[in-house]
Amino acid sequence: MGRKFFVGGNWKCNGTTEEVKKIVSTLNAGAVPSQDVVEVVVSPPFVFLPLVKTSLRPDFHVAAQNCWVKKGGAFTGEVSAEMLVNLSIPWVIIGHSERRLILNESNEFVADKVAYALSLGLKVIACIGETLEQREAGSTVAVVAEQTKAIAAKISNWTNVVLAYEPVWAIGTGKVATPAQAHEVHSELRKWLQANVSPDVAASTRIIYGGSVTAANSNELAAQPDVDGFLVGGASLKPEFIDIIKSAEVKKNA
Repeated sequence: MGRKFFVGGNWKCNGTTEEVKKIVSTLNAGAVPSQDVVEVVVSPPFVFLPLVKTSLRPDFHVAAQNCWVKKGGAFTGEVSAEMLVNLSIPWVIIGHSERRLILNESNEFVADKVAYALSLGLKVIACIGETLEQREAGSTVAVVAEQTKAIAAKISNWTNVVLAYEPVWAIGTGKVATPAQAHEVHSELRKWLQANVSPDVAASTRIIYGGSVTAANSNELAAQPDVDGFLVGGASLKPEFIDIIKSAEVKKNA
């Protein structure tokens, strides 16, 4: 299989210049598994991307938290994929639930963003996940399949895509999907990719988990066969992010 463990840190709308420098210095000093064991990507707010990119250790990479759906122009307040390429930012997060729910980004809009970013050579962390109401209604798998289907309809090459399953009810709430719950959805997503895209894509695409991941639960989550890493929110701003990265060793030894 050989899916390299992936740990992303989504800093969301947090930080000052001084705080960012402090986070970077903690990351730079951290002892973590080598690049052949784990791929680490951190995602600061747009305004701090150049600072983080120039000061961060070379074995960690940087992602933007969003980009516009097409070429730049008269779109006040937006940042285009072309600008990210120009700044040599390799990764972008697209379709985070906060953007889907608060800013009403539809499955189709997210899929168009993913396709456009990929077309310019960016790598994409594409986020999917259900709300508490959807989980309680028993429609989790249908919801994430529909979100994935929209993306699959717009792209043909999945090499540069990491799928991030983030149950909305577990983001920033302290509630975490149990390892069994996370693995069940990851497993269903992989089956969906196998049936609807290809067995190769299903076997090679990394499906990572996000939703109140901490150093306390990351080892147990990492041990699940279909959990290929994490998209970490609040804990990525703290020193414990280093411990979460170390959970890649659990996967290596599994």
